[in-house]
Amino acid sequence: MYSRRNLLKKTGAVGALGITGVSGCIGSFGEQSYGNGEINFMMSPSEPQDYMRSQYKPYADHLQEQTGTTVSLKYAADYSAVLQGLGSGTADIAETGPFAAALGVKADKANIALQRHAYGSWDYTSVIVTKKDSGIDSLSDLEGEKVGFADMTSASGSLYPLYMLQKAGLSIGEAPVSDSGADFTGTWSGHAEAFAALENDQVAAAGVGKFITQADDGELADGYKYVKTYEGIPRAPMVVSPNLSEEGKNDVINALQAAPEKVYYGADGESDTDDDLWFDDVRTADLKTYEPVIKVANELELSTDLLNQG
Repeated sequence: MYSRRNLLKKTGAVGALGITGVSGCIGSFGEQSYGNGEINFMMSPSEPQDYMRSQYKPYADHLQEQTGTTVSLKYAADYSAVLQGLGSGTADIAETGPFAAALGVKADKANIALQRHAYGSWDYTSVIVTKKDSGIDSLSDLEGEKVGFADMTSASGSLYPLYMLQKAGLSIGEAPVSDSGADFTGTWSGHAEAFAALENDQVAAAGVGKFITQADDGELADGYKYVKTYEGIPRAPMVVSPNLSEEGKNDVINALQAAPEKVYYGADGESDTDDDLWFDDVRTADLKTYEPVIKVANELELSTDLLNQG
């Protein structure tokens, strides 16, 4: 599979890829639903729109072929719009992050359907990383320092780093909405951007997914060290609308579980290229799978209102 870190560096260059037959960026949804003869598959805005369409086109084609139902790929304006569509029943299935999914379950706007597999495992790791010569040896050393985070709705790049800081006795104030009242100065951007800020000495540490800190051989990049790690975060799920019938839900789940390897290769049909999907398999999952994420969201007292901040 193509290197995730290299992929993140290239997303600006692949935004020009075009896929026909799918709708544009939306913040609200039409009236068509699976019950009316169409499966609306929502993509969360984690990467540029055209890039994600090129990734998911074969995936949607397979779903359409297996269910015999027209599949419409839609790109949401934000994570809140994904949950809005699922909650209203005008979106049927969505790919999203574990944090957004956890908040959606809390608000009765989404049901967990599938868990994704990537880089050899069904879970992944959040880290707070610094440079070896920073003088920072524990999380308490970050009091008064500047810390970079990924997007505020990222589980590995925001939710879990904040949880680790809070458990270490630091006040997180109003984070991740702002760093008001926090014992540190926080900035939120993306995984690649937060790690780049650390590389350029703009922050003392970065809270990110472990994948962005690794060299091509899978080891931590030279010159860095982990201050704290949190393992066992379930990888991002596929979620469905609570309004979807049991039959409709099972049809979608069974079709995606049986998808051949080639659907993960993107629109060009070739493996190890820029438009590969970042994951390579799915398995059934439920609320219990994501209870660790929901627990952390509850401890940080976060709600779906946070998704409107993105």
